[in-house]
Amino acid sequence: MSVFILLLVVVIVIFAVKDIRLNLVSRPTFKMFKKVLPPLSQTEREAMEAGDVWWDGELFSGNPDWQLLHSYPKPELSEKERAFLDNEVETLLAMLDDYQIVQKDKDLPKEVWDYLKTQGFFAMIIPEKFGGRQFSAVANSTIVAKIATKSLTAAVTVMVPNSLGPGELLLHYGTKEQQQRWLPSLANGQDVPCFALTGPEAGSDAGSIPDSGVVCKGEFEGKEVLGLRLNWSKRYITLAPVATVLGLAFKMYDPDGLLGKQKELGITCALIPTDHPGVETGERHFPLNMAFMNGTTYGKDVFIPLDWIIGGQQGAGRGWRMLVECLSAGRGISLPALSSATGHLCARMTSAYATVRQQFGVSIGQFEGVQEALARIGGLTYSLESCRLMTAGAIDLKLSPSVVTAIAKYHMTEMGRTVMNDAMDIHSGKGIQVGPNNYLAHGYMGIPVSITVEGANILTRNLMIFGQGATRCHPFVLKEMEAAAMEDDDLALKEFDALLLQHIIFAATNAGMAFVHGLTRSYFAKSPVCGATARYYKQLGRMSRGLAFSTDVAMLVLGGELKRKEMISARLGDVLSHLYLASCVLKRFEDEGRQQADLPFVKYAVELSLFEIGQAFDGFFKNFSNPVVNFILKRIVFPLGNHYQRPSDEIAQEICEHMTQPGVFRNRLTHLCHVDENAGTGVMENAFIAMHDTSAAFKRLKKWQREGTLNRNHDIETAINSARKKQLITDEQAEKLHGANNLRKQAIAVDNYKAGEL
Repeated sequence: MSVFILLLVVVIVIFAVKDIRLNLVSRPTFKMFKKVLPPLSQTEREAMEAGDVWWDGELFSGNPDWQLLHSYPKPELSEKERAFLDNEVETLLAMLDDYQIVQKDKDLPKEVWDYLKTQGFFAMIIPEKFGGRQFSAVANSTIVAKIATKSLTAAVTVMVPNSLGPGELLLHYGTKEQQQRWLPSLANGQDVPCFALTGPEAGSDAGSIPDSGVVCKGEFEGKEVLGLRLNWSKRYITLAPVATVLGLAFKMYDPDGLLGKQKELGITCALIPTDHPGVETGERHFPLNMAFMNGTTYGKDVFIPLDWIIGGQQGAGRGWRMLVECLSAGRGISLPALSSATGHLCARMTSAYATVRQQFGVSIGQFEGVQEALARIGGLTYSLESCRLMTAGAIDLKLSPSVVTAIAKYHMTEMGRTVMNDAMDIHSGKGIQVGPNNYLAHGYMGIPVSITVEGANILTRNLMIFGQGATRCHPFVLKEMEAAAMEDDDLALKEFDALLLQHIIFAATNAGMAFVHGLTRSYFAKSPVCGATARYYKQLGRMSRGLAFSTDVAMLVLGGELKRKEMISARLGDVLSHLYLASCVLKRFEDEGRQQADLPFVKYAVELSLFEIGQAFDGFFKNFSNPVVNFILKRIVFPLGNHYQRPSDEIAQEICEHMTQPGVFRNRLTHLCHVDENAGTGVMENAFIAMHDTSAAFKRLKKWQREGTLNRNHDIETAINSARKKQLITDEQAEKLHGANNLRKQAIAVDNYKAGEL
């Protein structure tokens, strides 16, 4: 005991007396920190500094403030936004024949293009003073999602001008003259924008783009002016074949020093009319049979004046910062909208199909194998919509949360892929026969496109989420890195010493609390609510502690190597991601008044996230390079073992019961799914309602066949007629049963083509 007390006194003296702490702890730690500090390129540094830390910072703190989460405003539409959805969007949806668009015309009809332009679909982010709609991020997202349930081609066409593109860049960085020149014409549809970043040799790594702009003098409008000689080759550029104004990213050079001493100014963005001499557009790609306009743009020795740089000459070299901040809007609005639309469409149509389609005389939705997949569709759809709303809501708070939007982009597109695959499995043959009545095929083809854009998913998971999150969201690491980069060593050591002391206390607190909560199964952890969801807040808080402590240890042990240990760092990123996804679900549940019918979906979504967190930690511990540290970490985070399990079969069956019943809940779960009375979605929905309304009568029919009252070998139509002849049912009942059966047959039918028609 006396030895323990002596050691405790020594530790207190070392850390309490500043001079001793500086010499014995801070100075050697500072030297080691500078040595292991991962090298950052200029583009990495700019990406690190861009954007805002939001709820992700709370999750990284080890002690998230759940009251703060609940205090964020509930994402809602304004009256004018709701009116636009109910009128202009509904009119647009009625104009869209997606089979004709994708399989025959390979383009939107001219009247649709005209309608999109004149009704402000391309101007949702542009302020009203420039003639735009000035809608919120939530409205933007909701409109794109609604359109996507009818036509992915139309949705992509609408979303691109309202995400990363000239409009977004002009609003944030353009000069007044540039805004007045371009925003009105973009708002009224006279100009169609595109933005060219990706090229054959540079995709997600924009820092390696070979496209160049060299400062020189040239002739413009009959005068010699200072400008740029541009050379570029870009591909995968959405709307490029039809764009009238091109946003272009390139590296800017000033070899002759015409602007100053700096020779390499860095990535720069400019705005160029596509009819400008030397600009080449018009060639199309054909991305997985999708009909939205996507193609190439080239330019060789194209001269433009300097004031075409976005932001004017002051914008030279600031392009990467602009792109990183604006990319987060695309990740946080557009792609989550498409993924959420996948959930809404698949949940509504697959629940209907599982009811209508029969095998062995019963609906396939009664088979537990189908229920497992259908429950996954329902649970993930609830999670998708929750994440869509919360992430878009953050952007409406005038934030640019780069880590959160990267989480949304990666996990929502992957969840969308899972949902679509389950829907295709349940639909089986109906899902793979392309035709006017197939409402899944085009979405299935388009999902890989979402996976690749705004940063390919592999890069987003392995580099962006944790790579940015660990430094941006951590309360001390970025500040310590800044201190280590200071030129004055004495001042740097002083700054570092203060941060290090706080960091040590932070890490020790998280380790201790993670261990205690692990031993007590989070019984004493805090929760802002009572009832069924209280335990989820406690478990998420405990995992937040585990993430914070594990991150500190990983950075301490691996240092700069952690940057290259992508399999290790990505698993910590998965923990952060699922903490965020579960937070979104709980926030939505509170925002919507704790609807009891939602509880199975909330339980499914949060328990699935907790399971994935446990799996990510298991993978992290198993593959961590230092076995001693691995053992200690695992015993601190999971002292009694990892007990997180997938959602139970009971929860899955509750979800299926809710999804296969028409009514208010099913409508709320899938409220963005457009049901077209003249297309396959309308046929399926009508059959679902009719079969539900006549389910009791069909059960009696089956019972009579089993008992021998009716011939058990008769098909449904014959059995109905036989029951009517035997006066077991009335003429009116028989007519209703025939009507429901005819709708059922229409719903399960697939498209056929005559010989030679294709």
